[in-house]
Amino acid sequence: MQGRVNRGPDVIEAALGRLAIFRNLAEPSTGLRLALGCAALGAAVTLAGCGGATRDEGRRGSPDVGFVVVQPTPVPIMTQLGGRTVAFESSEVRPQVSGIVQKRLFTEGALVRAGQPLFQIDPSLYQAAVNQAAANLQSARASAEAASAKAQRYRPLAAMQAVAEQDYTDALAAARQARAAVAQSQAALDTARINLRFTTVPAPIGGRIGRSLFTVGALVGASQSGPLAVIQRLDPINVDMQQSSAELVAMKNALARGGAAAGSAAVRLKLEDGSDYAYPGTVQFSEVTVNEATGTVTLRARFPNPQGLLLPGMFVQAVFEQAVQQGAYLVPQPALARDVNGDAFVFVVGPGNKAVRRVVKADRTQGGNWVVTAGLSPGDRVITQGTAGLKQGMPVRPVAAGTPQQVRARASGKPAG
Repeated sequence: MQGRVNRGPDVIEAALGRLAIFRNLAEPSTGLRLALGCAALGAAVTLAGCGGATRDEGRRGSPDVGFVVVQPTPVPIMTQLGGRTVAFESSEVRPQVSGIVQKRLFTEGALVRAGQPLFQIDPSLYQAAVNQAAANLQSARASAEAASAKAQRYRPLAAMQAVAEQDYTDALAAARQARAAVAQSQAALDTARINLRFTTVPAPIGGRIGRSLFTVGALVGASQSGPLAVIQRLDPINVDMQQSSAELVAMKNALARGGAAAGSAAVRLKLEDGSDYAYPGTVQFSEVTVNEATGTVTLRARFPNPQGLLLPGMFVQAVFEQAVQQGAYLVPQPALARDVNGDAFVFVVGPGNKAVRRVVKADRTQGGNWVVTAGLSPGDRVITQGTAGLKQGMPVRPVAAGTPQQVRARASGKPAG
């Protein structure tokens, strides 16, 4: 039949040739010539129409479909949680004695080191207290020396019964009391010196200090409610994330069943503007209690922050590998469809190069693929190209996906893009 299709134009030319021959004959009547010409042209048109039908029939053959061969592979279960940045260390600078602020010894917003002087409180009263305690200590020491000498003189006299035994006992007790008074005076002097040292308010930790909340000339005290300033250590910095307790329970059940393995502790951050943070972090721990108001569990991760880009209170998105799902299949998203019931299915190339419909379980995506956990077998050829109009048992011509050739459409007969 194809041979006749190729000779269609030749047949028309032969028919026209016959008309010329008839014209050169004995000049039959005009009606006869018209009848013969119509017969020849009708035969040519019939043959040409037969050739067109043959080409359409060829185009309606088995469609070309592209496929990928799937194999089970470990697929990480990526979790994305919202969180807030929290300072690694935070300390409120508070006075431990009362007085007037004389000096501020730091630059607001600067980095300070632990022990660095920050505020100077008027030390006059505390210096006087130190002087008084020192004088009391000297007096106590003098009284102790006299009492001790008296007790030593009474000792031999009491042995000779030159003085009453009770007098010696009283002298010995007075010497001991005098020594105790010396110790008390020494403790009072130490306390006065400590209070004097507290008039210089130091930085309890190293980090970045905020603005000063009290100015020079303000009256401050140990019992006040507000701090003088706040210091925060921002390198490293923590990120507190909230995860649903239901998700956490499901993850632990999957680990217990062996369907998943524990993932890595590496965490990546997405900042508020959508950009990726340059430094990865690590998960430190998760809380052992559930927030009753929100039904969530707090997870904490730690990140380096050498440039100080992350500041406390920023909202970020943390992306990390919480577990690894074993034996899953990655199927390109165009290959998967859903029926009216919402069940997912794909077509695979079955025996005899026929399309076979497979119901699969696919609950999540990863990149451009669906993660299929049930319904496929190792080595299945999943159809990813030319899936429109496929039906169960339809013959197909499978080619590897991405092969540089056009996949033909079934309905229109035109090449598919």
